[in-house]
Amino acid sequence: MAPDLIVIPARYASTRLPGKPLHQIAGRTMLERVLANGNHAAQLAGNCDLVVATDDERIANHARTLGAKVAMTDASLDSGSARAHAAACQQEHKPERVICLQGDAPFIAGEIVAGLLVRLREGMAQVATPVYQLDWDRLDRLREHKRTAPFSGTTCLRGGEGKALWFSKTILPALRDEQALRKQPLSPVWQHLGLYAYTMGALEWFVNAPKGTYETLESLEQLRFMESDWTIATVPVPTPEHALSGIDTPEDLALAEQAIARLGDPFPA
Repeated sequence: MAPDLIVIPARYASTRLPGKPLHQIAGRTMLERVLANGNHAAQLAGNCDLVVATDDERIANHARTLGAKVAMTDASLDSGSARAHAAACQQEHKPERVICLQGDAPFIAGEIVAGLLVRLREGMAQVATPVYQLDWDRLDRLREHKRTAPFSGTTCLRGGEGKALWFSKTILPALRDEQALRKQPLSPVWQHLGLYAYTMGALEWFVNAPKGTYETLESLEQLRFMESDWTIATVPVPTPEHALSGIDTPEDLALAEQAIARLGDPFPA
């Protein structure tokens, strides 16, 4: 049986933070941190390979110095999932399952990545993604963060048995009578971690399907599945201590370093 595959899409071009994967956080590049978590996940899951997908030789060279396999992908690919598919197709044996672990997500622990792969191996879903429920303090911080970075951080509406109902850059749901709700320790808001696991069949459908209307408006690729009535399983995970709504700006890099200084460095040994 061909091993499953973790793909780390890492591109240089970024309007707000060019060269994102090469920027350092507390002395380690973002890509180094993501690679360490991906390797840990592959070890936990077993029968799993890892590859960095990039269109830039600077990132490719850095990945190789860190001991990673590299798949060079076309610069015209317009999503992390498309780059993950291209990398999967370059493998000697096509994997049955693919995890897309974005190269700008340095604080997603290996246990979370491996847990998604385990969920897919159960055969109950073709797409899976992790979410965590916000307490009120984290919700307040997300609201404040969106004042300066309104498209950083994605929330999720969930139905029965964890089925995703919608994803949005807007904070959903709207909360009427919030003061009464605040008597409970957790808010009704679930935040999405930018991590996807697909069966190869679901991923191949995605790259061949046209963009959806809301996918384009929100710039959220998972909405392509939602608009075509695919079921996405959301997997609840513990709130990551170092959780940020996204590392998309120089200010986000500073917040990441502040989190490490306050909470310790989660880089796996």
